[in-house]
Amino acid sequence: MVKANNLLKRREVVKKIIDNRGESKVITGLGSATYDVFDAGDSDSNFYLWGAMGGAAMTGLGLALAKPDTPTIVITGDGEQLMGMGSIASIGVQKPKNLAIIILDNGYFGETGMQKSHTSQGVDLHSIAKASNFKHSFLINCQDDFDNFISFLPPSDGPIFANIKIESKNPPRRLPILDGVELKNRFRRNLGFDPL
Repeated sequence: MVKANNLLKRREVVKKIIDNRGESKVITGLGSATYDVFDAGDSDSNFYLWGAMGGAAMTGLGLALAKPDTPTIVITGDGEQLMGMGSIASIGVQKPKNLAIIILDNGYFGETGMQKSHTSQGVDLHSIAKASNFKHSFLINCQDDFDNFISFLPPSDGPIFANIKIESKNPPRRLPILDGVELKNRFRRNLGFDPL
């Protein structure tokens, strides 16, 4: 068990991921991950997934398979990922080399009132990813672990899974636009497709 005062700070972690994304497209899970990525720097290469709890990893898988030359990073929380557990197995079967799934694990369901999540009660997402045949799976408890993981970005030797233990304090929300149609259209344009 990691001591609370040794946990990584979510905004610092996300900022470093974004700074090392290269040409990666970034899909965010509902809630705090979206606020963190937006705070680190809005981009048309970011797709903020509003209102689809549990769907971030599968959205990332779909993009990684459709655009195998495009590195894809999913950044989401433990609560959101726990609602889409089957996606870990699906990614392990499909084995996209260009996909990284990054879990910001504070052990709580932050969007529904800070109830303890399953990860604070013994569920180990890192071990689940390893058992699901991810090529690389990291359990990140300290800065040295995180610095080692960062060298795997942008993803090209995946699938990659990173379970990053972060402190449970939530910084102030930084909200991107909430218009789902505009988010979809700007992301499509960034991928080289016409808006729908």
